[in-house]
Amino acid sequence: MISKNITFLKTSDKEKIALWKISNSEKNIIDNIFLTHGTFSNKNICLGIANYFAKQGYCCYILEWRNHGKSTSVKTRFNFETIALYDINTVFSYLFEDLKLKSIHCITHSGGGIALSMFLMKHTIYNHKINSITIFACQAFGAATLRKNKIKILLSKYLTLLIGYIPAKKIRLGPHNESYYTMKQWFDWNLKKKFVSTDKKFDYKINMVNVKTPIYSISSKGDTFIAPSIGCKMFFESFNNPDNVFKVYSTDNGDLENYDHSRIIMSRNSAKEIWPSVLKWVEKNKR
Repeated sequence: MISKNITFLKTSDKEKIALWKISNSEKNIIDNIFLTHGTFSNKNICLGIANYFAKQGYCCYILEWRNHGKSTSVKTRFNFETIALYDINTVFSYLFEDLKLKSIHCITHSGGGIALSMFLMKHTIYNHKINSITIFACQAFGAATLRKNKIKILLSKYLTLLIGYIPAKKIRLGPHNESYYTMKQWFDWNLKKKFVSTDKKFDYKINMVNVKTPIYSISSKGDTFIAPSIGCKMFFESFNNPDNVFKVYSTDNGDLENYDHSRIIMSRNSAKEIWPSVLKWVEKNKR
């Protein structure tokens, strides 16, 4: 029987974030998996694959970013770096120090993979505690390689600046709007083809090689703007680890569909052909 429980954790900057535990009471725990979503989203985009792994005997923990899902609404500004250095930091401390987990696997979607990567670059002590990482539709500095995409990102940046936020609900990007301050990092990283900290003092792109955990990067031909395959490959290659695997899903490659940004992780076809490949990746990298 699959159970779903929620724990609220307090970050060091005094925000309350939700951590969901998805587990199967009828099976012994094989291993533990940390999952998180990206911008505009919440736990629901990870829930299907978490249930899938729970049925196999894995215990899954899904982080909902501040201001998303059941986590507390915040008045202070936050960006990817905030999620990485406060929210994910709080969860990892809870998993390893409070729950005393020996190791975990990680599965992320979109900006969740960016935030996890940023966290691990700043906290390399966790390298030996993570057995594998799977990132769905994840890139930070390769969305503007095509001129039409660069124009779209420029227009999106300045429209967001004028409005103050991206109205994700209205334009069907997801259930949560994101502020200009949150999205500005992503706009600038892609426009400038740089991946740097808020204060410009830390170059994440250069330090990606310090993430030693094996990574399975999943992209799709149908995701043409937020995480185009060329951008996902640029992000993937910056880790420079021969143990990593990059996969583009498309009908040209014999796959079931050219997935869009959300269907790549949350759809019936993804459940049929992609989730099992993630399970194989996790099983391959057990310790």
